[in-house]
Amino acid sequence: MATEETGEHPIKSEGDIVTCRKLIRTAAVAAGFGMTDVTRIVTAVSELARNVYVHSGSDGVMRWEILYQSGKVGIQLEFEDYGKGIPDVDQAMEVGFTTAGTMGMGLSGVKRLMDEMNIKSEIGVGTTITIEKWGRAK
Repeated sequence: MATEETGEHPIKSEGDIVTCRKLIRTAAVAAGFGMTDVTRIVTAVSELARNVYVHSGSDGVMRWEILYQSGKVGIQLEFEDYGKGIPDVDQAMEVGFTTAGTMGMGLSGVKRLMDEMNIKSEIGVGTTITIEKWGRAK
């Protein structure tokens, strides 16, 4: 699998969740992230790709870019869907909140794993979640 510093992958099936994980694991390792950070990044990717597939009611896409700033490497990931949107983003970010009968650790867990997280959601239009993780300066 070739490593690209930018790219995108559609999320239309459960198999795409696995592909997203593999793509980002490869990109993060190639960029020089340590195994702990790679695990954090891939865990966040798994959660957000699954959210697109399960909760949006539509297809979506994952985009990524490797970033370089002040001697540090970072990765920015964007998950976009064209679905129903999140009615209350603040509530969705609360630990324990769930609409799927799960433990409710999804979005709040992603926020804890990553350095930055931004959610834009509009009812009936869709949701875009952007996350970033920065590695140590070399």
